[in-house]
Amino acid sequence: MEYARWLEDDERHMSELRTGLHSNLSDTDLRLMVNTYLSHYDEIFRLKGMAAKFDVFHLLTGMWTSPAERCFLWMGGFRPSELIKILISQLDPLTEQQLMGICSLQHSSQQAEEALSQGLEQLQQSLIDTVAGGPAIDGMQQMAIALSKLANLEGFVRQADNLRQQTLHQLPRILTVRQAARCFLVIGEYYGRLRALSSLWASRPRGRLMSDEQPCQTTTELQMVQPSQSHFSHF
Repeated sequence: MEYARWLEDDERHMSELRTGLHSNLSDTDLRLMVNTYLSHYDEIFRLKGMAAKFDVFHLLTGMWTSPAERCFLWMGGFRPSELIKILISQLDPLTEQQLMGICSLQHSSQQAEEALSQGLEQLQQSLIDTVAGGPAIDGMQQMAIALSKLANLEGFVRQADNLRQQTLHQLPRILTVRQAARCFLVIGEYYGRLRALSSLWASRPRGRLMSDEQPCQTTTELQMVQPSQSHFSHF
């Protein structure tokens, strides 16, 4: 099941949640729909875990997402604390206990994010030092050391995805079932708008932005060279 198909399923789940919220569906039935949507997100984390084993750079750089989504990526996905910040403003009214629970989740998520970011920065610096090397280091040995360090990237992406997954599972435990349904709708609609923004940006008129005398390079000309084939290019 590739990412495009996951997005199609996402639209279907969102439509079901939207219908459930606007109908007289019982809390029990709505809870089943929320749990199904959580399982839907569990599936994308499972797929990303498989993809990371083949090409962690593909995930880390967000090449499987739209350009606008890519602007806000953190370690190959959304930043949990930022997502919670969006949700707080969309889920009013919250009880004092709920607000405390949400803020506590945001704080713990932010601490975990900072720890992971610091670890990744240390790994990057270690890689820089290894690749830069020195005259005393044998070339093959240098690359072998660098490759062993690169293998740790998969661990960082996996930990970041675990944090994202835990955050999504914690939210329904704090919110009412209808708030949880609304929460996942807000998340889905937010990323849907980012994808729509990417499409609008790609199709925007470009002619008037360029000077006839000094034509600029087009976006296509400035694209980075991509590998001819990727195990998970469809993801």
